[in-house]
Amino acid sequence: MKLIYQPRDGATPILTAIKKAKKSIDIAIFRFDRTDIEAELKAAAARGVKVTALIAYVNRGGEKHLRALEMRFLEAGIIVARTADDLIRYHDKLIIFDRKTLFMLSFNFTHLDIDHSRGFGLITSTTKIVQEAIKLFEADCTRTSYTAGLETFVVSPVNSRKVLTAFLKRAKKQLLIYDPEISDPEVVGILQERAQAGIEVRIIGKAAKRLGLKVAKLAKIRLHTRTILRDSSQAFIGSQSLREAELDSRREVGLIIREKKIAKQLTDCFESDWSFTDAATPRAMKKDLPQVPEKHVVQAAKVLAKELHPLAATVKKAVKKMVKKVIKQAVKEVSRWHQR
Repeated sequence: MKLIYQPRDGATPILTAIKKAKKSIDIAIFRFDRTDIEAELKAAAARGVKVTALIAYVNRGGEKHLRALEMRFLEAGIIVARTADDLIRYHDKLIIFDRKTLFMLSFNFTHLDIDHSRGFGLITSTTKIVQEAIKLFEADCTRTSYTAGLETFVVSPVNSRKVLTAFLKRAKKQLLIYDPEISDPEVVGILQERAQAGIEVRIIGKAAKRLGLKVAKLAKIRLHTRTILRDSSQAFIGSQSLREAELDSRREVGLIIREKKIAKQLTDCFESDWSFTDAATPRAMKKDLPQVPEKHVVQAAKVLAKELHPLAATVKKAVKKMVKKVIKQAVKEVSRWHQR
């Protein structure tokens, strides 16, 4: 099993796998604007690979693009199926190559998700996982019911609530979570209970009723992945946030894994991302740090400038700039001292 790590890895793992496909490619699409991936899928169809695209019947603001994509695929000899309208949304994204390798992704096939957002994906050739993905893909293509056959293969609304709540409850030491919006009442209650029991719970993203929970926003890049790390040894990566709609009313898919190497990679990434958030500095420390309002800096500069009268205006400006720099540097030094 391998980890895809965005935006570091980009589209390369997907493009390489498409080029290597010999018999079939089955792809579930919610959003799509990658011309490079589209070109490789068309090239695969042209060389005789059976390419089947399951395209969402709707996404917010993008139905026109989905229908246009369907037409382009059909013209290129790609088999196109459209998801049903029985669920609020079909939000899963996965690719199965030659019915032997599964790419389970938390990101869409878009420039925004691949190039500018934190996202993860899993590549696995484990037979029972791949077979379960094929079963789900075929059920959604033919609009027939799907029955879960593997607990670690997490599908909304079939088994995700049961599996993910159990996954959270079993944490013994730590839960590290990437999630754009945690709001399901049952899930929030479990996280609060775990925190009260002494389990370390940290969330990069958003959470409703965050009493007792450490929650911080991802800095520098956009957050799109839904990932849970439990006790540094197990992880969930998928398309579903811990929200009521995504657990109970939408098609979402993810995997729970027990690969320690991948769990460590994810933990290292989380810790790096966390270090750039405001939550990385404890609140108590922030209160102890000297607060120097901008107006005080300006006032100090004005006093010095007045005392140096009648120096030229250019010298006054230099003095103001120097005073601001000195005060800001002093604040930084005090901050470093408190962090020791």
